[in-house]
Amino acid sequence: MNCKIILAACAVVAAVAACEKSSKTVDGLTSEEQEMKKAVEQYVPGVVYATYGDLAKETGELYDLLAAASKKGLNKVSQSEIDAICAKFLQARQSWEESEAFLYGAATDFGIDPHIDTWPLDVDALATSLSNAEQVAALEGEDGIAYAAAKLGQELLGFHGIEFIIFRDGQNRKVEALRANETHEAFAGKTVTGAQELIYATAVAGDLRDNCYRLCVAWNPDAPKAYQDRCEELEVAVTLTGSDKTYGENMLGASEKGSTYATWQETLSSILIAGCSNICNEVANVKMGNAHSGEDVNYIESPYSKKSFQDFIDNILSIQYSLYGKAGATSAQPQSLMTYFKNHNYSGASDIQKALDDSIAALKACQSKGAFVDIFRDASVQKAMDAVNDLDEQLNKAAEWIVKQ
Repeated sequence: MNCKIILAACAVVAAVAACEKSSKTVDGLTSEEQEMKKAVEQYVPGVVYATYGDLAKETGELYDLLAAASKKGLNKVSQSEIDAICAKFLQARQSWEESEAFLYGAATDFGIDPHIDTWPLDVDALATSLSNAEQVAALEGEDGIAYAAAKLGQELLGFHGIEFIIFRDGQNRKVEALRANETHEAFAGKTVTGAQELIYATAVAGDLRDNCYRLCVAWNPDAPKAYQDRCEELEVAVTLTGSDKTYGENMLGASEKGSTYATWQETLSSILIAGCSNICNEVANVKMGNAHSGEDVNYIESPYSKKSFQDFIDNILSIQYSLYGKAGATSAQPQSLMTYFKNHNYSGASDIQKALDDSIAALKACQSKGAFVDIFRDASVQKAMDAVNDLDEQLNKAAEWIVKQ
């Protein structure tokens, strides 16, 4: 056959192949877009629903344990019961930190993130509040949870208020200390008992639980009925503004009429940028950066439990799970962002994995040296910041690539 004919035939075959690759094939989606859709269909229930489900359950159990201890009275509460409260707190805290790669959506739109996770705790204001007998009585009353939610302000709410009550200097609070008056320097000249502190922690834990129920319901249309009922009782919004869809339904309906995600490329890019990149930046440049740089040496997350580095590790794991398509996953699921990168020969796939591994390793190296509150100026912190910033860069490159597919 004439060489020119052969070349022409090859060109036709290549053109047809290219046409087939870019043509709409199933439900108006290219084969690449169908794979993206499947990755999102794995991510939403496998990561978001699962994590928020755990968080809602665990914060509910934390409230129950605190309420039972408060009702029982500290003279009858054992150290093992306090230890159980501390263990449940850390379990719920881990689930929250592992959700921070998807703070976009309900957590941001409803102001839940700052409401339950603002630090540093305003200990001076807490001392004033707990030395006010009327305010403590309001927190203990039938509407104590509602009072806490409406009156205390985000500097006294959420995880860190509870953390102050049940942890000190990286250790579980001793029941003997709770049976006595508070001795923290901010409480000097004020008489505040451990019983009053427990009343406060219980009300705040109830508000924490309610907000985590709301996160679960706002994403998952099949959230437990008890969570949905509580949200109805509180009369809080649990769907997108102007829509009856949950955040999960909205994302799973990408490219369809009514969804805020116009394309599947945009959806994956949002997971990478609004979710994963966003928490990278916060971990490296705010959570660690503020204190390490000297900009704000008091900006220490989880100082009473001394679990800051664990918080940061769990934040990076939230990125890992988002990329792998399943909460708790140590390898990529068959339908996941990471698998999509590899299947489509994205040149930066190995760079993402290396940056992810390096970030976790660097944070664990910091953790082995001590608590962040004690070593925040250490050179190892800068190395961890650099590693996380590199991960952030790789995620942004991947997002740029994905929108071109």
